[in-house]
Amino acid sequence: MFLAVMYYNNCPANGRDCVARRFLRRFSFQPLRENPLLGPSATTLRNYGALDWNKVVHGNQPWRLETSTWLHAGLIHLLANMISLIFIGVRLEQQFGFWKVGLVYLVSGFGGSTLSVLFIRKGISVGASGALFGLLGAMFSELITNWTIYTNRFAAMANLIIIADINLALGILPHVDNFAHIGGFVTGFLLGFVLLIQPQFGWLDQPFGAKSKSKYNACQIVLLIVAVVSLIAGFAVGLAMVFRGEDGNGHCSWCHYLTCVPTSSWKCDN
Repeated sequence: MFLAVMYYNNCPANGRDCVARRFLRRFSFQPLRENPLLGPSATTLRNYGALDWNKVVHGNQPWRLETSTWLHAGLIHLLANMISLIFIGVRLEQQFGFWKVGLVYLVSGFGGSTLSVLFIRKGISVGASGALFGLLGAMFSELITNWTIYTNRFAAMANLIIIADINLALGILPHVDNFAHIGGFVTGFLLGFVLLIQPQFGWLDQPFGAKSKSKYNACQIVLLIVAVVSLIAGFAVGLAMVFRGEDGNGHCSWCHYLTCVPTSSWKCDN
């Protein structure tokens, strides 16, 4: 997708001072003053499906809630997300398979975009960060719901908390869409209770003829039900607010600090 976007972008056709023009030709990057992440123009990203509040709400283009997660602002942005995907996604995919983890990834990206477009009305947003945070959230819920089968459970939980805190803290920097991170994380957290549930310890090792032990314990079943209800309600309310054109900031006066905290070094209003 990144190659397709760069081919369409065709920086030399506009006669600009493109980066690596001689070597990359049509695939060369926009000038660094325009895009320091080594990528296409904002216009190209918008044309290819970037998240844009006006186009989603007034342009009848809800598909942007998902297509934006397949786009990246530049090569640096793409590589950073792919490295994160290797560290977060590989273990989950090895343990639970391609389809379950892939579904968590896609739905979490959609959830992140939904929360983002509720609060951010200026500019565009692209990237798979919401989907990646969904995998991180799923790792949390997977650890909770399958608690009995782990031995180093407290160490694993501590590691996940540290990783999540660091990444969410970085999200308060300017030009980083932390709403997509938070929305993706919460969506993945809830999906983990539904898709990544495993039989309780000892279920597979029951001797033949013994009294059958329940495959899932009561806590796992309760968490699954609560997660399903929360997902349905959350998406129903969130999407209804989006397509009614409601501004999430009007319902939460302090929520804008979740994605950018103003300091003496930068402002958040632009």
